[in-house]
Parts: sequence; C-alpha cells; structure tokens
Amino acid sequence: MKLLSKNVDKNADGDITLIPEEPEDLWHAYNLISEGDSVRGSTIRKVQTESSTGSSSSNRVRTVLTIKVESIDFDTQACKLRLKGRNIEENQYVKMGAYHTLDLEQNRKFTLYKPEWDSISLERVDTACDPTQSADLAAVIMQDGIAHVCLITSNMTLVRAKIDQNIPRKRKGNVSQHEKGLARFYESVMQAILRHINFDVVKCILLASPGFVKNQFMEFMIQEAVRTDNKVILDNKAKFMLVHASSGFKHSLREVLADPAVVSRVADTKAAGEVRALQAFYTLLQTEPARAFYGKRHVEKANEAQAIETLLISDKLFRCQDIATRKQYVNLVDSVRELGGDVKIFSSMHVSGEQLDQLTGVAALLRFPITELEDESEDSESENEDEK
Repeated sequence: MKLLSKNVDKNADGDITLIPEEPEDLWHAYNLISEGDSVRGSTIRKVQTESSTGSSSSNRVRTVLTIKVESIDFDTQACKLRLKGRNIEENQYVKMGAYHTLDLEQNRKFTLYKPEWDSISLERVDTACDPTQSADLAAVIMQDGIAHVCLITSNMTLVRAKIDQNIPRKRKGNVSQHEKGLARFYESVMQAILRHINFDVVKCILLASPGFVKNQFMEFMIQEAVRTDNKVILDNKAKFMLVHASSGFKHSLREVLADPAVVSRVADTKAAGEVRALQAFYTLLQTEPARAFYGKRHVEKANEAQAIETLLISDKLFRCQDIATRKQYVNLVDSVRELGGDVKIFSSMHVSGEQLDQLTGVAALLRFPITELEDESEDSESENEDEK
C-alpha cells in the first residue's frame, strides 16, 4: 500500500489517501473502512442524456465521488472490495444523497475520512504501508488426488489453486493406470506451483503431506525439471521444505506451521510469530491454566490486575459495527501496551486467526497466575453443564 497523504489532527479526525498496490492491500482497506466513514474515489457511472429531438442515449463516464459508507462487502477469493452508500459531495452526474456503489481497485487511489482515527486504524495504515510485508511463504498441502497451493502473507492464507483428480487404485498385476493417474496429478500440481508462486519473492515453499506423497512428488518435479530444462524449479529447489501433514486439506496448514523445524525456517515472518504465540497459549492452558485465559470478560479482568504479558486478539473484533464495543477492544489493546504487555493482532483470514476466533477472538497469557479467575471460569463452566 502506498501512502500519498495523511491529514489527521490532534483530535484524531481527518483523512488519509492511499493506493492499494497488491490484492492484500484491499484486505487492509476492508479492515480500515467502517460504516459511517466517508470514502472518495474514482468510479464509473452510467449517465443518460436526452437530445433536443427527444431521443435518449446512455454512456458510461468516469467520475470522482465521495460516499458515506453504509455497507462493506469483501470478496475473499477475488480480493475485491465494494462499498455502498449515499453521495455527500456535489457532482455533475450524481445527485446529492443518491446511492452509489464504489469498487476499490488496485493501483487506483482513494481517500478515507474518519471522524476518529483510533490507534488500531493508524497501526493498520503503518502495517499496510510497510514494504517488508509480502507473501514470502508458500505451502503445497497434498495427499493422493488432492492438493492445495497456498500463499501465506502476514495477514492472509490465500488458496491460489485446488487440484482434485481421481487416481485409479492399484490392481494386482496392473499398476500402470495408477501410475499414469499419479503422473497426471503430479503434473497438475507442478503447473499450479509454477503459475501461482512468485519465486523472486517467496523465501520458502512448504511441501506437506501424509506418508511419502511429498517425497514422491518432489522426486517427480525434479526429474521433470531436468527433462524439460526448467530453470525456475532447478534454481529454487533449495527453497522447498518437506514436512508432515495429516491430510491434503487447508486445515492441515495449522499443524504444519506449528512444526518446530518450520518455525525456525520461517522465523522472520509475522505468521510464524502468531503461530508461536498461539502454541504458547495452548501449552500454558494445559500446564498452568491460571495463567491462560480467553473471552472478553476474563481478559479484561486480567488486564485490570495488570497481569497480561501477551494479548492475542483477532482483527475481526475491530470490524464490529457497534462503535462502543469496538472502542472497548481498542482501549484494551492500548491499556495492555501502556502496561508493557505485548499485543499480537491476528488476521481472521489466517489459519492461526481462524483458530483464535474459535476461542472468542481474544485470549491472554499472564505474567503471574490469577486463581480467582480460574475458579470463576470453572464455576461458569459447571453452571453451563447444569443448564444442559
């Protein structure tokens, strides 16, 4: 994301002009824009004109509109962002107060005005404009007949390709059909890797599967690269890292990213830091439950006791339409930071964020145990069981 201008005064109201340069930048924009904000951007409007003879014709014109956002729609697969709202500035083609849908596009600037820029929104702008944030990790999760080619950025896990092919089973005395089917499947996976992974940016490609599927595929890919003199694969074969996964489906990525060998290899990515923090939370929950809590009420009480060492929070909570609730989460983050705690904001588009969302979206690792909170959570659990 490119920052063109930033006009935010000490009262925290003002506007920021940005240019989304990559698909992921539109995800950042989705997290920045809230209902009630104003967005100014270029759009195409269908305009009807009537000639002196009474005949009418319609043509499409590009114009700049400012709308007050009423609804936000983000297409996760295509990375497209659509905003709907009423026009709030004079325009020769669109009446004041008329509804219009604004599509935010790559490489086209937009200006966002907020009546109040809180710390989370400003931090999101800084993160989005940081040039070091890029999709430097890829993963191919596979089993016989199924493969998912994923790009793992600091904020999203994007499934770029899904290969699902039927492989004939091995039959006694005739394995040729099985081998042909397997070769076809491996060829499809290899083509998907070449098409969707940018080897100039990606530092590491995780090749994960149950059993020996990954090893057989790697062998096939190297042989094919030698046979066809494919320099891209041959020059980058050191970037491939073979790891175990329980299946060829996307959810297996969670266990792959938690593998200690993988963590050390991709230690410089934000994704690895989040996975490590979530792993530490689960470990603490089992070994020392009085130092690990989740749920808004318990985490807020732990913060009142100045006990939070690391706060894990999902960005989904900041997209809350209720402004008062969003403010509570923003205040929680600010308070933890002021007291010297570490805050990790998880992306709900990331596998680790999906896991955190299942735990209410907010969790905390404490500096010291709080047994009263533990007793309270046990009481509430037993009450819930009694109700059942």
